[in-house]
Amino acid sequence: MAQRLPRTHFNSSALVRVLTELVETDGSASKQSFAERLGQWLDIGDALALFSALDAGSQPAEVPSKSPAADIRAVRGPFTRVRAALVNSITGVAGAEGDKVRIELPVPAPNETVERAADFAPYHRYYLAHQREMAARIGPLRTEARTALGRRSANHARLAGLDAVLDKALSARERDLLATVPALLGRRFARLHDAHQARFAEAQAADDPSRWMQGGGWLAIFCADLRAVLLAELELRLQPVAGLLAALDNEVTGKQ
Repeated sequence: MAQRLPRTHFNSSALVRVLTELVETDGSASKQSFAERLGQWLDIGDALALFSALDAGSQPAEVPSKSPAADIRAVRGPFTRVRAALVNSITGVAGAEGDKVRIELPVPAPNETVERAADFAPYHRYYLAHQREMAARIGPLRTEARTALGRRSANHARLAGLDAVLDKALSARERDLLATVPALLGRRFARLHDAHQARFAEAQAADDPSRWMQGGGWLAIFCADLRAVLLAELELRLQPVAGLLAALDNEVTGKQ
């Protein structure tokens, strides 16, 4: 069964909360308004495109080629399958059809040296691989959701156009910010390992890497944290698609 994604509050995403708890970073809310922060992220070209998208409501709507229920089914099915597949990939659970987990979590071999097993690099690569997979699979979902929403009405088309502008304008900043997450996890990894080393300072011979994943060992704790952060990032990446789906849902609900 796919693990449920954590809920997100508007001004404090699950990803920020999890990272704040794990790496003791400053997760305090910004005193700037959303509009002020957004203004710092957009250049003049982005601002003009955003104005055009907001001003597009006066344009006549296209005649929908499908019913709202058909549009939402065409998006919700793939959304549900992709989300489940990504959650299963992160948690290490095989899919409903028995497909293997493509991104294997690094685990020290029984004969691994302490120095090599305590290297963060494999976990860094593991995290980056998941980020690439999320980006590759969620991007097309967002595009399809925009297309479906744009078929409904002038107001829906304006919302779809606004999402397209924000997606293009903010994607680079989002990519840069999410690229810092593995480094923050590296700090968590180092702190857990240092605490473990302190406990074994006088008995290094008993420090068996194969046992780090057993009985609440420090590496098992880190891997659980790693997966919690990945799930929180997945939720963050899915939010725009979920918002577009909610707009389609509202149209269906309003016409019933």
